Amino acid sequence: MTKQELFENIQRKKSFLCVGLDTDVNKIPEHLFDESDDPIFAFNKAIIDATADLCVAYKPNLAFYESLGLEGWEILERTVEYIRTYYPDQFIIADAKRGDIGNTSAMYARTFFGNMDFDSVTVAPYMGEDSVTPFLTYEDKWVTLLALTSNKGAFDFQFMKDAETGERLFEKVLKTSLNWGTDENMMYVVGATKAEMLTDIRAIIPEHFLLVPGVGAQGGSLAEVAKYGLNSTCGLLVNSSRQIIYASQDADYAKAARLEAEKVQLEMEQILFAAELIQ
Repeated sequence: MTKQELFENIQRKKSFLCVGLDTDVNKIPEHLFDESDDPIFAFNKAIIDATADLCVAYKPNLAFYESLGLEGWEILERTVEYIRTYYPDQFIIADAKRGDIGNTSAMYARTFFGNMDFDSVTVAPYMGEDSVTPFLTYEDKWVTLLALTSNKGAFDFQFMKDAETGERLFEKVLKTSLNWGTDENMMYVVGATKAEMLTDIRAIIPEHFLLVPGVGAQGGSLAEVAKYGLNSTCGLLVNSSRQIIYASQDADYAKAARLEAEKVQLEMEQILFAAELIQ
């Protein structure tokens, strides 16, 4: 999916919502285990069917699938295949946080782009250019590079300042990585709980898309993210996971998920209209 196609989906759906499929076997409704031989996939399918018209992206968090071994990988593959088959306009992000020496990253890239039909994969930049560029060799695929994360531990390293320039580490990551890709194949993770940093971030990468976790259960503000992060092509994919997919533990879980997604989508529609990105 190209940047323009992603923006057109945002305009058409009046939404820049990404639904995180962080599906925990210990949190899905218990009745699914009685009704289905494949309860995790059944849960994912119901969530996707309930929210697909309200969002433009899905982001499975691989840890929740890898923890189940081979079965988990098979569920992940079925989930991606289901989205591709029935909702082909969705942008699918593998939240995998990979990044290793070049030949290892090349195998990771083959996994997510060659063997599985993801649009993007999250990549950690710590090991530098040769750990990231193998992902960028795939046409019309994206790297989503970790820049400024939403967790408390972000302050351990990401805000460290260069003694001479005063440049913070996350700023160094942004500036250096501009030499690796473009705004057509690279986007960045910026946590919603760090929304006040978006002005500084946009000064470095004004045209790139940002994947923004932390809205909802983690306390980030969608209005603040949009205030500082919105650009001429929207430039935002705001992720919500727990608030949507675990809105209910009962038989109405899919309906409850849809209601939560509708709340977010309606706020996004107002934001896009106010910014004159939709009519």
